[in-house]
Amino acid sequence: MISENYFLITALPALGDLGSALPITPAELLDHVGPDRPAGQAIEVLFLADDLLQRQALLAGEIEQTQPTVLRLAQLRDEQPLPPYLTMEQTEQAPSHPAPIDAIWEVYFRHAAATARRRHNRLLSAWVPWEVTLRNALAVRRATALNLPVESYCVAQDLQNTDLDFEVLLNEWAAARDPLAGQKILDRARWAWIAEQEMYFSFADEELTAYAARVMLLQRWERITAASQDQNANRERQNT
Repeated sequence: MISENYFLITALPALGDLGSALPITPAELLDHVGPDRPAGQAIEVLFLADDLLQRQALLAGEIEQTQPTVLRLAQLRDEQPLPPYLTMEQTEQAPSHPAPIDAIWEVYFRHAAATARRRHNRLLSAWVPWEVTLRNALAVRRATALNLPVESYCVAQDLQNTDLDFEVLLNEWAAARDPLAGQKILDRARWAWIAEQEMYFSFADEELTAYAARVMLLQRWERITAASQDQNANRERQNT
């Protein structure tokens, strides 16, 4: 019997390497898969992470334009409350954090882990600890450099994968010439991880989830490239 995912996957456009043009938007992909399907719910969780990253950058004044998929624009602007499943009241395990955004990430990762378990999605189940471990490793590096209490800036530490070692990656990130270059280094590592995890030609939910993770990174790369071009244009104007 052919899985219904066969038709969903074979109808999708091929994706190029990281940095190539995005042939389908996250919103189009989510609509194609269907948010009510188990795979759609896993994909929605992935895209929610990117929405939260955009929200964080927008509120910090780092970006002006956003492309949300799951959240509304007013939620990114903090003009409307986030969904109830992203509030601290939804979990008793979440500790307090000095930064409100860390409290949101704490609850987000627990929501993502719960979705992965509920939908039996092996890729999402592996993605959560990988991302939590990388995020906390970055937080430790930054906090240590600023002489801040390390533990206060880590989230969902019980979800970490203690077998992961990001020391080499973090050294490469720390040596980057600027923050945009550093972000690209991290996203290349994410891209490589997806290649190791995806169940190609399995037509399982995990293959759709891996495809969505690549789409998310391609869109993020487009934003990074656009931001870099804007910075260069501003420098040129200032030098003339």
